[in-house]
Amino acid sequence: MKFSVPGEVLTALHTLNDAGFEAYIVGGCVRDLLLGKEPKDWDITTNAKPEEIQKLFSESVYENTFGTVGVKTGSENPRLAIVEITTYRKEEKYSDKRHPDKLEFTDSIEEDLKRRDFTINAIAMKLTSYQLPLETARGKQATSYKLIDPFGGQGDLEKKLVRTVGNPENRFSEDALRLLRAPRFATALGFSTEEETARAIKANASWLAAISKERIRDEFVHIIMAEQAAEGIWLLEELRLLEHIIPELREGIGVGQNKHHVYTVFEHNLKSLAYAALNDFSLDVRLASLLHDVGKPRTKRGEGPDCTFYGHQVVGERMALEVFDRLRFSRKTVERVALLIREHMFVYDVGTVTPAGVRRLIRRVSMENIDDLFQLREADRIGSGVPKAQPYRLRHLKFMVEKVSRDPISVKMLAVRGDDVMKILNIEPGPKIGLILNALLGEALENPNINTKTILSKRVAELGTMSDDDLKKLAEKGLGTKEGLETEAEEEIKKKHYVK
Repeated sequence: MKFSVPGEVLTALHTLNDAGFEAYIVGGCVRDLLLGKEPKDWDITTNAKPEEIQKLFSESVYENTFGTVGVKTGSENPRLAIVEITTYRKEEKYSDKRHPDKLEFTDSIEEDLKRRDFTINAIAMKLTSYQLPLETARGKQATSYKLIDPFGGQGDLEKKLVRTVGNPENRFSEDALRLLRAPRFATALGFSTEEETARAIKANASWLAAISKERIRDEFVHIIMAEQAAEGIWLLEELRLLEHIIPELREGIGVGQNKHHVYTVFEHNLKSLAYAALNDFSLDVRLASLLHDVGKPRTKRGEGPDCTFYGHQVVGERMALEVFDRLRFSRKTVERVALLIREHMFVYDVGTVTPAGVRRLIRRVSMENIDDLFQLREADRIGSGVPKAQPYRLRHLKFMVEKVSRDPISVKMLAVRGDDVMKILNIEPGPKIGLILNALLGEALENPNINTKTILSKRVAELGTMSDDDLKKLAEKGLGTKEGLETEAEEEIKKKHYVK
C-alpha cells in the first residue's frame, strides 16, 4: 500500500532515529493511513525520555505529566505546527475511571500499545525508508513501512470492528470515556461494535457519570457531526448510553403520532437528523433536528390519527435548554438551537401568509437564522415520511422572505430627506416635498451615481423653481420607474424560488 507522510513528521522521526532512539507513528494516524484516509493528526511514540526529546528539539513544549513533548515545526499548516512525541509508557490502576493513579515509562513499544483503547488504535508504524535530504521534506513523501500490531488491529479494520485491547471491562474501568469513544469510532468509520465489547458497554454504561459533561459533549458532537449521525444515536440507545446523555430523547420511543406522521416520535427525530447530516447542515441545525419534537411525549393528548401535541415546541425548547445546560454547550449554540426549536412550527400556507406576517417572522428569528429555520423545516418534513423537502408553499415563503427583506425601492434610499428639502427651499411641510422626493427617486434609479447629498441638494434647488404641474409629471415618472424596477426584482426572486 502506498501513502505519504508530511515532511514535518518525517523530520521528527529521522531526528529521533539518528540519535539512536526508536520512533513510530502511532494511533489514529496509522488507522487512517491503513483505511486510505488522510490523517487529521499525527502522533509519534518513542523510547526517548521527555528530557531527551527536548534536547533533540530546541523548539519544544513539555507541560504535562503524560510524557508528551510538543515539537514546534514552523509549519504553516496549523495541524502540523506542533508534532506531539510521547515516550512509551504503561499505566496502572484508574481510581477515578479517567486518569491513571501511576504512570511509568517503559522501553517496550508492545507495552505502550497494550495501554491503548481499541485494537484499531493500537497499531504502530515504523517507516523503513524515506526520501532524503530532509530539507526537501516539507511536502509529503512516499514511504515503506513495518507494522507493530500485537492485538490484531489490522484484522479488525478489515472486519470493520471496534474492539477493545484485551479485556473490555478493564479498558472501560481505566477510562470510562471509552464507553462513548467506541460508538463514536463505530459511527465515524461505519464499523460495528464487537460483541464482547458491546456487552461490556451495556453492563457498565452508568460509569459515564464519572466523566465530565464537557468530555461527554465533545464525543457526542463527534457523533452528531458524522455522516451517519442518526445511526450513531441509534447505537447509543442500543448500548444503553443514551439514557446517560440525553434521557429526554428516549421519552419518544414507541410514542405514536397523528395522521401527519409515519413514524414514532423517536424515529421521526432520528430521521430528521439523518436528513440534516445527509445535507451537511451545521451543528445547530443537526441539534435542532434531533430535538425539535422532544417535547411531544409530554404534550400528547389522545391516541390514533387525531391525537394532538399542542405547545410541544415551547415544552421542547425548555427541555432542550436543560439538555444543553447539562452538557455545557456554548451560550451561542444554546440560544440559536432553542430559537429554532421554538419557531419550527411557523405557518407557511400561501393563502394565509402576508408580507406583514413574514416581517414578523423575520423579526422573531432574524435574517441570520432564517436559512437554518428553513433547513430545520426540510428535515422535519422528510422525517415525517413525506417525499418532498421543499413543497411549493415553502418555496413561496422563501420568495416572500427575500422580497420583504430587500432594501425597499423608495425615497428612503435617497441621500436627502424631507427635512433637507424644507431647509434647502425654506418651505413648510406640504405635498410639494413628496413630489420633489419622488422626482429625485426616479432620476436616482435611472442614474445611481447622482445619489449623493451634494448632487441631490443642488437638484432640489433646481426642482424648487418648477411649477407644481411640471413637478407632478416628474414625480409620476419617478413612481413609474420605481414600480417597473420592483416588478422586475420580484420576477427575478420568483424565478429563483420557482414560484409563480
